[in-house]
Amino acid sequence: MGSSSLYSSNNLSSLSRTSSAMDTLGVWSIIALVIAVVGGIALYFTFLNKKNDGKWTGFLGWLYNTLTFKNMIVETILKILYLVIAIFITLYSLGLIAVNIILALGLLVIGNIIVRVCYEFMLLAIITCRNTSDINSKLNKIIPDKKEDKETVEQTTTEQQ
Repeated sequence: MGSSSLYSSNNLSSLSRTSSAMDTLGVWSIIALVIAVVGGIALYFTFLNKKNDGKWTGFLGWLYNTLTFKNMIVETILKILYLVIAIFITLYSLGLIAVNIILALGLLVIGNIIVRVCYEFMLLAIITCRNTSDINSKLNKIIPDKKEDKETVEQTTTEQQ
């Protein structure tokens, strides 16, 4: 029995270091979770407060709009993903010409059409969401809040008296 046993001192110290690292990672994950919960709640009630709408400019304005979901980054990601997939299908179909020209042409045409239709369906959901938000914001400008209506009615009744 040589010194290359599974239970040699090198293997045991390696297992001990791994166990210690996992323990440290477990403690850190609990600390990170507590900090994330407290930080998320604090940011929500301070930075993302509705009173701050339109207050921030530059990077903080972009961050505020992104965290309140006024800026949608999914649309940009989908556009980039569509371009990458379309270019890949086109280049791959050019590589298939040496194997089977009919298959290559079919993939070039039908593959790109299928990717485009799928992309447009996903984009349709985003555009519907954006248009609904725009309609909602315009309606809020036309139809005042009920609280504001009560204040207006109270002001006109006191003025009439």
